[in-house]
Amino acid sequence: MEEYRYISRINSPRDLKRVSLPDLPKVCAEYRSFLIETISKTGGHLGASLGGVELNVALHYLLNSPQDKICWDVGHQAYVHKMITGRRDRMITIRQGDGLSGFPSPFESPHDQFIVGHACTAISQGLGLAVARDLEGGMEKVVVVVGDGALTGGLAYEALNNAGHLGKRMLIVLNDNEMSISPNVGAISKYLNKIITNPLYNRIRAEVERQLRHFPRLRRLADYGFESFKHLLVPGLIFEELGFRYFGPVDGHDVIGLVRTMENILKLDDLCLLHIITKKGKGYEFAEKDAEKLHGVTPFDVKTGEKVKGPAERKKEGEMTYTQAFAQAILQLAREDEKVVAITAAMSSGTGLDKFAKEFPNRFFDVGIAEQHAVTFAGALAKGGMKPVCAIYSTFLQRSQDQLIHDVALQRLNVTLCLDRAGLVGADGATHNGVFDISYLGHIPRAVIAAPKDAAEMFHMLRLGIDYPYIFAMRYPRGNISSTQQTPTKLFDIGEGEILREGSDLAIFTLGSMVDSAFKCAELLAREGWEAMVCNLRFAQPLDEKLILEVLQKVQMVFTVEEHVFTGGFGSKVLEFFERKNIQDVRVKRFALPNEFIEHGSREKLLDRFGLSPERLARQISESMKLTSHFREHLPT
Repeated sequence: MEEYRYISRINSPRDLKRVSLPDLPKVCAEYRSFLIETISKTGGHLGASLGGVELNVALHYLLNSPQDKICWDVGHQAYVHKMITGRRDRMITIRQGDGLSGFPSPFESPHDQFIVGHACTAISQGLGLAVARDLEGGMEKVVVVVGDGALTGGLAYEALNNAGHLGKRMLIVLNDNEMSISPNVGAISKYLNKIITNPLYNRIRAEVERQLRHFPRLRRLADYGFESFKHLLVPGLIFEELGFRYFGPVDGHDVIGLVRTMENILKLDDLCLLHIITKKGKGYEFAEKDAEKLHGVTPFDVKTGEKVKGPAERKKEGEMTYTQAFAQAILQLAREDEKVVAITAAMSSGTGLDKFAKEFPNRFFDVGIAEQHAVTFAGALAKGGMKPVCAIYSTFLQRSQDQLIHDVALQRLNVTLCLDRAGLVGADGATHNGVFDISYLGHIPRAVIAAPKDAAEMFHMLRLGIDYPYIFAMRYPRGNISSTQQTPTKLFDIGEGEILREGSDLAIFTLGSMVDSAFKCAELLAREGWEAMVCNLRFAQPLDEKLILEVLQKVQMVFTVEEHVFTGGFGSKVLEFFERKNIQDVRVKRFALPNEFIEHGSREKLLDRFGLSPERLARQISESMKLTSHFREHLPT
């Protein structure tokens, strides 16, 4: 990497403070260049990080972290924060196995207050820190950085309401990268903020307010005049009415102006909100033109902005992703049935619904980062006669537990849930691994949980789902559908599995993303003399009880394989079935992910680490079979 004059000497916030204010734009330019250079090699969240460079620098120029607290609403904006706080040399490991997390993490640095991979949390967290500070008699500053996208989520408004009520000393920085400001509005805003953030102005205002307490009528008149003036000229009235001192909007890429504005605001003993305007992808032409495409990136060519494909990816170019298969399936079903509607929570392209939105704009609803609302809204659509399909990442659907139970299941309404990114997602790590959904859906009465192995199964499952009268959930992973499992699929009913491979020694029960691994495992076992039956159950709930009982007539050793945690997963469902049927003469061994939060790393390496690769599965099953055979040979006759 090229030598950087300024940032090579910045390994802590204290080092940054040694830079003169006029030189801060040069510091920002170097961080921006370093970001582009590094993320082009590692992949990561590029657009938001580039847009937040000046904000990151200004915050650490003014605050004394970690004594002062910075709460980030999703860590997309915090890459420069990581670098300023001593992690620049490790940025080349970001989102790699055993490397830096792509999100803030207090287990990585004391400068990170919380793990933040989900949006809308920071205002609540910042308020909690401010209240705790005051109860402890502390003096530290609390600053919350929230993106405009997070203000589509209900949790953010619950926190704003409570913060306005409590009136604690803290600053919320609203990083708005969607709204553009005309020169006139920008000029007026800059002028007003120059006045209202001036220390002398605020001292005079505070003294006038103190004196007016003795003259209630004059105070009411002064308040009326001041409020009228704000109604006329100052944006952000909603925040003022909630109890915040609102400042802005200001240019979030003018680092010197940002430092001066924030310096004055931080001197106020008040609840404040600073509204800054930034541009996603700032400073990199391709990211500015297509912020969505270069929001989260894999390694790319800096000169063209195009993705760099490795050998493994080039081999898989002809394969279809599960997301693409879903996009095709829902389009076809929507063309057949005008009652099919699609809902997502700020993930139209990520879930593959962008094509649906173009073809059926009146039947597509992106509700923003509001999964709870998405589910309740979907239930009401069903009540109104529609057939709602809700496509949300598995890890984000966790937020909607009460709505799933109270607003859909209890009401006996038909909502089809399509859980993209179910299983291990790789670089995004613990906040995004969708490994709990069978658990959090499996206890809901009448809920169906399906997992397709290929595009044909996915299409038929989606058709079954939109006609099912209750909750129907279909989970599928990020990544490609294996070409070895793209086989013709006969029609099947809910809860109906299939035998993919016959065998007389043992049976492997699996579904969805692990079918291919189970099949390859069986082929490896055959080389060692073990004939393994492979059963694609298709559904974690309800199970194909008839098929299971049929298989148990042929084998006495059963293995379950799933890309989900042990507790409450597919294997647990099988064990519960065995208990209900009082089946005691068949041994069962489960293979699943550990009941822990799994950090970032490639999916393939993580599967191997936790014993779910074909090779590891075959080795473990073979050892179990040998032990079982040895045990039976030495049983007394």
